[in-house]
Amino acid sequence: MPKVGMEPVRRKALVDAAMRVIGDHGSLTVTMSEIAKQAGVSPALAHHYFGSKEQLLIETVRVHLQRLRDSVVTALREAKSPRDKLSAVIRVSFQADQFAPETIAAWLAFYAEAQRSEETRRFLVIYARRLHSNLVANLKALCLAGDAARIAEGAAAMIDGLYIRQSLRSAPISTEASIALTEDYLTTNLNALKG
Repeated sequence: MPKVGMEPVRRKALVDAAMRVIGDHGSLTVTMSEIAKQAGVSPALAHHYFGSKEQLLIETVRVHLQRLRDSVVTALREAKSPRDKLSAVIRVSFQADQFAPETIAAWLAFYAEAQRSEETRRFLVIYARRLHSNLVANLKALCLAGDAARIAEGAAAMIDGLYIRQSLRSAPISTEASIALTEDYLTTNLNALKG
């Protein structure tokens, strides 16, 4: 007989384990057994909760995007000015749990999977739209809408690009350096509009 109240705990453990195992492998070619073992549950229980590996992977993407969203919302609430809010979005994008090697590897695997899975692609499009929206909304307070959209595209491309460079591990860039590069891009572009 299953223990009452354990389902949310085990589901979370499986989602967290999926992110770690995918990150360790650097691809989605992991098995439900590997994920279940990492989570400390049986493969049968993993299948019971999620039905298939694909559903567990989709839930993993959804949960991690929700965590990122929650972190951004909290950081935006704490920031005072539009420029501070831009810095908050950048900081959250490179915070330790997002910039960990296994997390970066998992995200890259999810991007690769989005070429085949419409549902995974949909979640990643939502992430890109949220990032763009958060950047544009705060840039509009500092410049014209057209400039805001252009600068936001560049900043989002830098964030995603720095993730890719970090995944190469041949020339790793620190969290602080990633934040500084992205901040410098924003400052340079905003200052150029004043000139």
